Amino acid sequence: MIDKGAVLPLFYLPPVAYFTAFKHHRPDILIEREEHFPKQTYRNRANIYSPDGVLSLTVPVVKGSKMHTRVKDVKISYDFNWQRLHWMSLETCYRRSAYFEYYEDDFAPFYQKHFTYLFDYNEALLQMILKFIKLPLELQYTETYEAQYPKRKDLRDTISAKKDYDMQQKPYFQVFEERNGFIKNLSIVDLLFNQGPQTINYL
Repeated sequence: MIDKGAVLPLFYLPPVAYFTAFKHHRPDILIEREEHFPKQTYRNRANIYSPDGVLSLTVPVVKGSKMHTRVKDVKISYDFNWQRLHWMSLETCYRRSAYFEYYEDDFAPFYQKHFTYLFDYNEALLQMILKFIKLPLELQYTETYEAQYPKRKDLRDTISAKKDYDMQQKPYFQVFEERNGFIKNLSIVDLLFNQGPQTINYL
């Protein structure tokens, strides 16, 4: 049986489950850009492994970017220096990992340059990560909002920051696992910084 394609949202440093789905359904992947922006999701949030356990990094958006704003029109807020905070957090959490230094020069500009739109920021990060994990793909985007996709796997609300995503995940080495054990479905950067070029084999 041939797998159908899938429709996926665009996340900030998406979790491992996102890339598992991406690999499973490619090349027929459709990225949702016409939906109304839902709050408290991975669209502007990523979870990484800190010395104290899960740490959420949130990209702030301009006030007014609520349910009535299309996700492609949501603007990033720079009222405070969240980029410096995120980069310091990534450095603190992954400086000891095997591959952080290998990738840091590529990630660093994303915490220096200002992007106007969250969608553009997430898209540029995703394209870079797909290249690193050897899943290159010319992304396709929705042109209108559709409530349902009968011929595709609809994953727009499946991988959620608000609920535990039910997935089987084989443990891999994590920097602080001796403190809190293996934590599954963290941001792809946790897997990438710890596994490097082996990430694609893990997925």
